[in-house]
Amino acid sequence: MSAKRIILAGGSGFIGQALARALQQRDYAVVILTRSPRERPDGIRELAWDGVNAGPWVAALDGAEAVVNLAGQNINCPHTPENLLTLTTSRVHSVQAIAAALPGLRQPPRVWVQASAVGFYGDAGDRLCVEASPAGTGPLAEICRDWEGALHAVPLPRPRTVLLRIGFVLGREGGALPVLSKLTKLFLGGAVGSGRQYISWIHITDVTRMFVAAIEQELSGIYNAVGPAPVTNAEFMRQLRRAWHRPWSPPVPAFAVRLGSRLIKSEASLALMSCRCLPRRLEEQGFVFEYPRLAAALKDLCG
Repeated sequence: MSAKRIILAGGSGFIGQALARALQQRDYAVVILTRSPRERPDGIRELAWDGVNAGPWVAALDGAEAVVNLAGQNINCPHTPENLLTLTTSRVHSVQAIAAALPGLRQPPRVWVQASAVGFYGDAGDRLCVEASPAGTGPLAEICRDWEGALHAVPLPRPRTVLLRIGFVLGREGGALPVLSKLTKLFLGGAVGSGRQYISWIHITDVTRMFVAAIEQELSGIYNAVGPAPVTNAEFMRQLRRAWHRPWSPPVPAFAVRLGSRLIKSEASLALMSCRCLPRRLEEQGFVFEYPRLAAALKDLCG
């Protein structure tokens, strides 16, 4: 009996690569859809796709156990009107491309797991955000509303759909943690801005386990893919300094963050906005975190 096939659209990034390894360890046949396919020695297939048009990748969907859509331009860029449009269209078009392929399949995937982000809630201050909380305001919230709206617009019947609003993912091989760790080791790991903005973080191991649960269990609807213990920026940086044995670093005022972001072509609001989310629905359905507390997560990743 052949292995069940999982399609990872946009699976060449940080989360996608970790998820591909986790799925392969569970004896799935993994196919990554990417703009730059390559031959791999690990048995994972890569197929070309542009996130818009049909192609040979459509045949890989036929009979697949699941399609997981992680596609979207990296948000860590200056949020100019042009870039915001690209951030939105790269997400919406990928959803629409998968949706357009479904009617022509003899056997559509059993489940569609769609990425979104906690940016849906906007700059929420210290307000607790659960899955039923309303959308926020601002560019990231608008992007997420359009992104999720594209999935909701897929006509019925469609596969069982699971939408994961992903938080601040901590891992050794990608995301922001390697950069923050480097700064911290240089004694530049102080609180950012007021330090009171909340970070809804999650260990890469737990976020990949959430995707696996979405595929293998009868989950449906929207879930916050975050850990159960969000912390303020000041607390996050304090614990990161402790992990790297740096007792103190000067704080970084907001104006310096904005200036630095312009110099390195990043986006200051990503470090200054606050999102305090809880994974209420996942916990209600029995999900148990391997890394529920930040200190243990950082010990694992910085050890």
